[in-house]
Amino acid sequence: MTSTPANDAVRKILAKALLAFPCIFGLVFIMHFRRLADFTHFRMQYVQIPPERTVASLIAAHNQWPMIHDPHVIAYLALPVFPLCAFALYLLGRNARPVASAIAMMITVTGTIYMGGLFGMWTAFYRGLGLVDPANLAGATATFTAMTTPQGAFLLTTTLAKLTMIGLGVQALTLVGTRVAPMWSIVCVVVGCLLFLLFWDLDNWMLIGTLLMAIGFWPMRGALLREST
Repeated sequence: MTSTPANDAVRKILAKALLAFPCIFGLVFIMHFRRLADFTHFRMQYVQIPPERTVASLIAAHNQWPMIHDPHVIAYLALPVFPLCAFALYLLGRNARPVASAIAMMITVTGTIYMGGLFGMWTAFYRGLGLVDPANLAGATATFTAMTTPQGAFLLTTTLAKLTMIGLGVQALTLVGTRVAPMWSIVCVVVGCLLFLLFWDLDNWMLIGTLLMAIGFWPMRGALLREST
């Protein structure tokens, strides 16, 4: 297939997206740590911070920091990188496994839509609580607790958002047995996705997952750039 300047430019953008995703989301997870001990404290299951403490701190802060300083906002604005990563992996796998690559890409893109809803909800929750009058602390706490309880619409959105990591992991698996990427890089991406799925909302585990995905994406990025030259 003949390469054109337009195709080359697209491949270069997709190659950058493969690294932009883990770098940006790694920053998002790091912003959740207030001290080093927060990173080194590994849990096997997510334990929610007491809602009354979260609500009280958000009301007291009263949105005094710029919106972009909120890690949820950064992740929310960076979500378009996910479909770019999905398309990049599809380009790498379509020659060997066209149907599987296309289906896996659609799973990733579908999950990204619901991931946007998830980050949008958290952004709205946090910024909205900053506008609450301290006199309404009890009511705000009860409302926040009800809205973030893992059930109903909140649980549905969270579950569907996980399709993003399932899709990326399957996309990496479509490259097994090809010359596109070494096996170790595929394993890094798959393990990184598994850490997201197994330890959802545990920032230190997910940070490790993004590091593994960055390592795994590096040779895949190189494969895209080689095809563009």
